[in-house]
Amino acid sequence: MSDADYIRWFDDLGLDDVPLVGGKTASLGELHRLLADGPVTAPNGFAITAPAYRDALTAGQAWAPLRALLDGLDVSDVEALARAAAAARDIVYEATDGEGLRDQIAAAFRKLRDQYGPGLTLAVRSSATAEDLPTASFAGQHDSFLHIGDEAELIEACRRCFASIFTDRAIVYRINNGFDHFKVSLSVAVMKMVRSDEGASGVAFTLDTESGFRDVVFITGAWGLGENIVQGRVGPDEFYVHKPTYRQGYRAVLRRSLGTKETRLAHRGGDKGGVLHSYRVPRKDRDRYCLTDAEVMDLTGAAIRIEDHYSERSGGPMPMDLEWARDAGDGRLYILQARPETVASRHGAATFDTYRLTGKGAVLVTGKAVGEKIASGPARLVQTAADLKAFQPGDILIAPSTSPDLLPVMKIAGAIVTDQGGRTCHAAIVARELGVPAVVGAAGATTRLETGRLITVSCAEGEAGRVYDGALPFEVDHLSLDAIPQPRTPIMLNLAQPDMAFRTGLLPAAGVGLARLEFIIGEQIGIHPMAAAHPDQVASTRDRQAILRRARGDGSPRDHFVRRLTEGVGVIAAAFYPRPVIVRLSDFKTNEYARLLGGAAFEPVEENPMLGFRGASRYAHPRYADGFALECEALRRVREDLGLTNLKVMVPFCRRVGEAEQVLAAMAAHGLRRGENGLEIYVMCEIPNNVIQIDAFAALFDGFSIGSNDLTQLVLGVDRDSEVVAFDFDERDPGVLEMLRQAIEGGHRNGRPVGICGEAPATWPEVAAFLTRAGVDSISVNPASLPGTMAIVAACEAAMIAGS
Repeated sequence: MSDADYIRWFDDLGLDDVPLVGGKTASLGELHRLLADGPVTAPNGFAITAPAYRDALTAGQAWAPLRALLDGLDVSDVEALARAAAAARDIVYEATDGEGLRDQIAAAFRKLRDQYGPGLTLAVRSSATAEDLPTASFAGQHDSFLHIGDEAELIEACRRCFASIFTDRAIVYRINNGFDHFKVSLSVAVMKMVRSDEGASGVAFTLDTESGFRDVVFITGAWGLGENIVQGRVGPDEFYVHKPTYRQGYRAVLRRSLGTKETRLAHRGGDKGGVLHSYRVPRKDRDRYCLTDAEVMDLTGAAIRIEDHYSERSGGPMPMDLEWARDAGDGRLYILQARPETVASRHGAATFDTYRLTGKGAVLVTGKAVGEKIASGPARLVQTAADLKAFQPGDILIAPSTSPDLLPVMKIAGAIVTDQGGRTCHAAIVARELGVPAVVGAAGATTRLETGRLITVSCAEGEAGRVYDGALPFEVDHLSLDAIPQPRTPIMLNLAQPDMAFRTGLLPAAGVGLARLEFIIGEQIGIHPMAAAHPDQVASTRDRQAILRRARGDGSPRDHFVRRLTEGVGVIAAAFYPRPVIVRLSDFKTNEYARLLGGAAFEPVEENPMLGFRGASRYAHPRYADGFALECEALRRVREDLGLTNLKVMVPFCRRVGEAEQVLAAMAAHGLRRGENGLEIYVMCEIPNNVIQIDAFAALFDGFSIGSNDLTQLVLGVDRDSEVVAFDFDERDPGVLEMLRQAIEGGHRNGRPVGICGEAPATWPEVAAFLTRAGVDSISVNPASLPGTMAIVAACEAAMIAGS
C-alpha cells in the first residue's frame, strides 16, 4: 500500500464525505457536530477510509480472484453462496494486513485513548460506500465488533470488518438491489464504545414504521446492547411522540407499550475481544420502562433535530432511522447512527389496500402484527440448515427469531411468524421491506405450528397479529385514492381501533366523525371503569389479580386505565391532526359493560339493555360517576397534556334536556368545560326527542351527529338485533327520512352543524344523496366505504349544481 493518510476524524467528517467513508460514518461525523450542544450527543471517533480498502485489495492483487468467485454466482444455491462468500472474505482479510495501515490505525487509537482515558473501549463498525446510497440502507449486511480494548484487538476487528463486505447476506442484498460488488467499498468507523450493557439501547424512527405516517417519532428500547432488539430476541418497550405538538412545546408521550425485555445482552467481564453474554432480566426491571418520559422527550428532540437537518441538506423531507444508547457510566444518551429510512417512507397514499378475513378459525398463536396484510400457506419451521434447504416459495416461515442469514428464505416466504421480537426487530424490518405480513413475539409459535400445517397469518385486525388454523378466506379492497372525486360536503371516518389510525389518517378524509370510546375500553384496556376506580370492590379474587397484572408498570389500576384511554384517543387525534376528531363518550349497554374485567359487580341485570342504563343516563349517576370521571380525565389529558385540541367530545343517547344539563355540569367539574380552550361538545341525535326538542338541545351543544341506527330503531319501533323483526329495520323509510330532514333543518335553524355517523349513507346510496340534498354538514363512514361515498356525494352535488 501507499503512504496515503487513511484516517479521518469525526470532527472533520460530514455528509459530503459519503464517497470517502460511507453513509454511516459520514453521518456519525455530521451527528458529532450537530448534537455537540444538546442533551443527547454522539460519541467521538475516527474513520478508516474507503480508499484504504480499495488500495489494500489492489496491493494484494485481490480483484481478479474475487471476480472469479462472484461473477455469475447463483445466490439461490445456498451452499455455493456460502463457499464463495467464505473464500472472498479470506481474500479481503489477508489483503488488509499491510504494515502501513496497521501503524495508522494504532496511532489513531492512541490519540483517542488520550481523549477518553485508559479505560476506553471501542466499537468498530462497517460503513459501505456506493452510488445512490440514500436509496438503500445496507442495514445489517456487514459486521460490527464491540468492546475492543487494545491495539491488537482493534486491528483484528478492522480486518474482519473489511472482510464482512462479502458476508452471504451482503452478497445477496447487493444482487437483489442492483449493486455491483466491485463498485461498493467499505470504510470502517472506530468510535468510543457507549457502555449500554448496564444501561439501555434501541432504535428511533422519525415516522411510523408500519404505515409510513410521518407526524410521529417512534422509539423502541430494551436493557443492554441493542443487538437483542435488532435480532428480535426481546420484546422492546415502545414509545410514540407526536411531532407537530412537540414543536408547539408540548412534552408528553403519545403512546407507550411495556415490552417483555426478557434478556439483556452485555459484555462479560474478563472476556477479551468483545465476547457477549445474554443475561436474564429480573422481573422488577421487566416490569418497568427502560426510558423515563424525560429521556423519551430528549431522544425525540434529537430525532426531530436530525431529521430537520438532513431534510434541509437533501432539499426535501427525509425520515430517519436512528440507533441510540444510554451509557451506564456517565448516564448520557448517545445517537450511534443515523441513516435515511428507506422502507416505510416509500409508502404513499396513492392506493389503500384493506385486507379483511371473511371466514373464522381457531387461533393458534398471537403476537404483534407487522404489515396489515393476510396470507395463507403451509408452516415451515426453520431451525437447522436442512430446514433452509427444504423451504419452498409461499411457505410460512416459523422461527424463534430471524437474522440476516435467513434472508434468502425470508424473501420467498408467504409470511413470517417468530416466537420473539418487537416491531423494530430484524423480522419486522425485513417483512416490511419485502411486503409480507409478519407476527412477531408470538410466544409458543415454534412449538404449536408444526411444519406442513396449513395456517393463515392475519395482520389486518389491529395491533394484535393472529395465526389461525387452516386456510381462511379473505378479501382485499384496492382503493385508488387519486381517482376519488372530492365533494364539497366533508366526508369523515368512523373509527374504533387506534391501531389502524396512522394508516387511515393518510386517507383524504375530512377528519373523524365518530371515534368510539367503548371500543378502546373494551378491546385495549378490558377493565370496567368502576373496577379501575375501585378495585377493592371487585368481589372476584381472580378478577382483582388480573386487574393488578394489567396495571403493572403503572401506579394503580386507575392510573393504568386513564393512561391507556388517553393514549388510545390521543393516537386517533394525532393521526388526523389538525383535522377534527369527534370522540363519543362510552356507550356500552349494561350486558356489555358486565363482560369487562370486574364489571359484574357494578352492572344491573336488565331485560332490555338497548333502552336501559346506557349513554348519558350513566354519567352523573352514582353507579357510574367515578368511572365517568376516568373517561373525562383521559379526554382532558389528550387536549391539555398532549395538545391535541382538534379533539371534540360527543354525548350519546341523551334522552332529555335536563339530563344534558347534568352531564355538561359533570364534565365541567372534571375539567371538560364547553368553550374552555376551544372545547366543543356535540350530542348524538338518535332519539326522536332529540329532533322534537332540537332547539333546546342546540342551546346546550355545539353540534349534532345523527346516529341513524338508533334513530331508525326508535322511529320504527324495531329492534334491529331481533331476527324476527329485523327485516323491518330500514333507514330509507319515509318516516326516518323525514326525521333526518327535520334534524338537519333544526340544527341549521340554530346555527349548529349537523353530521351523520350511522351506517345508512354507506349502505344505501340513495340515503347519501338524500342527505346531500338536505344540506347535511358532514357524512362519516367506515374507511372501506370512503371512496364510494365520496363518489356518490360528488355526483349528487354536481347534479344539484346542474339543476339550479
